[in-house]
Amino acid sequence: MYGLLQPIVTQLKRKATYVKPARIALLPMAFALTACSTVSLDTPRTPVAVSAAESAQLQTLRTITSQQDRLYRIAAPLLVSNAPLCRGNARNLIGFSAKNKYSFSEDYVDAAQALGFTEQLQVTGILNNSGAARAGIKRGDILATVEGQAMPAGPNAERQAAAILGPMVGKRSSIKLGLTRAGSNVNATVPLTLACGFGIELGNADNVNAYADGRRVLVTRGMLNFVRNDGELAFVMAKELAHNALGHPSQQKMNATAGGIIDNLIRITPDASALSGSGGIRPMPQELDAAADKLALYMLARAGYSIDGAAAFWQRLATQYPSNAANAYTAIHPATAYRIDAINKASAEIKNKTAAKKSLMP
Repeated sequence: MYGLLQPIVTQLKRKATYVKPARIALLPMAFALTACSTVSLDTPRTPVAVSAAESAQLQTLRTITSQQDRLYRIAAPLLVSNAPLCRGNARNLIGFSAKNKYSFSEDYVDAAQALGFTEQLQVTGILNNSGAARAGIKRGDILATVEGQAMPAGPNAERQAAAILGPMVGKRSSIKLGLTRAGSNVNATVPLTLACGFGIELGNADNVNAYADGRRVLVTRGMLNFVRNDGELAFVMAKELAHNALGHPSQQKMNATAGGIIDNLIRITPDASALSGSGGIRPMPQELDAAADKLALYMLARAGYSIDGAAAFWQRLATQYPSNAANAYTAIHPATAYRIDAINKASAEIKNKTAAKKSLMP
């Protein structure tokens, strides 16, 4: 679900009978972690003997969680700093994420328990500069009550908590929580945080690509391996966030197609047959792509990221993975020369506004 209860590792959803989790506007889906995970993925809170198979699962959890945490960390300033640019997609969010051992797929429940997760929902990450951070919420806090009502535990805790919290978020400026911290009861009043309400997902595939379906952004493992640093990863994430903010998936009538690709790629083992060619995604028209590039640069600048090197990055990506490379980014964003020209113009515009101390609004 959005934010507060979105699992750290969205790839590890139940595989046997996949059901989309309930979603509420607390933090963007799959985004809540902007720091390290609550429970150390190197040393379980309570050591538990595990089999060889479970040990392999633990390593899978560690690897995927590390990649997901990186996405959350890079996305955090982009989402929080750009609520005015997200148009109708800005939401009041609570600013942290929580999960329990059932937040993982059925095959990974035992591994999650070995890492210290229990029946109860516990805070797994806090959004920097959010109301939760200002209220002193800490990773590892157990969620006991919300506005005096007991928080659920067990296999359906996230969905049940969503039903409790959902109606509250739209009516309040803050939420009162009862927490258990190191065995002691702690009360906290958490102001809500306005941010772009888009989800951030990790795609468990090696193709070098990223997707937006109008409500989520997914970056593949292959793209994570391609980018040279966090700044380049921010270029990719801002571009897809801009597509969502501008409503391009809807204009292209690609919401369902892109959504299906994202649903597939967040699984531990995606259906490889669905990754052939462009996966049914139509190439983005150059005018829409250039518009997203311009908005992305504004988002980056507002979030404190350098926009220097953006044109060089996209050119390098297009050179190494040209439009005829199956299931790669340029295949669905082919207008490289047109985009580079738009990027250079937008970069100059932003730098001029910055020098003149003008508002960074497109």
